[in-house]
Amino acid sequence: MTAENQTPPEDDKVEATAAAEEAQAGAGAEQDVPPTVDAVQAEIESLNAQLHEAKEQVLRAQADVQNIRRRAEQDVEKAHKFGQEKLVNDLLPVVDNLERALEAMDVDSEALKPVLEGVQLTLKSFHDTLARHKVEAVDPVGEPFDPQKHQAMTMVASPDVEPNTVINVFQKGYTLHGRLVRPAMVVVAKAPE
Repeated sequence: MTAENQTPPEDDKVEATAAAEEAQAGAGAEQDVPPTVDAVQAEIESLNAQLHEAKEQVLRAQADVQNIRRRAEQDVEKAHKFGQEKLVNDLLPVVDNLERALEAMDVDSEALKPVLEGVQLTLKSFHDTLARHKVEAVDPVGEPFDPQKHQAMTMVASPDVEPNTVINVFQKGYTLHGRLVRPAMVVVAKAPE
């Protein structure tokens, strides 16, 4: 290699340093240019819109959590209130049978008096227990027919009573905490023909 073809290493360093300074100066010139007021205003509006949307999402999420909590509390309350419904339905035929036994007994018979008293006390105890658990009888004799609480078994012409009035109950209905467990089976009066 000849000395003419080779550039001294110091010259390379000077050229590289000069090129780097020019690049920095060009980049610095771009960075030093302040953004326009319109650009800053647009960015502020964009950030405010994002902030508003994020706040709305947080509020919606909080509302959803409150709704879920409220529904869960209501479900637990209903489970406590109406969890006994199946048991009540299973016990109601026993009450019906005790009432039928009292209706069938000869009240004047001295031999049956202890049995009659025993059945009456058992039935009273049963009614008291049901009342403690908010089970109430639906005995609608003389009331207007209500399809929400009564099941019409038949209609009978009756001049003494207004049409659509319950005149007889085959089987009492029952409610648990106000909710119908079993409708009353009734005979409804109709207008005489």
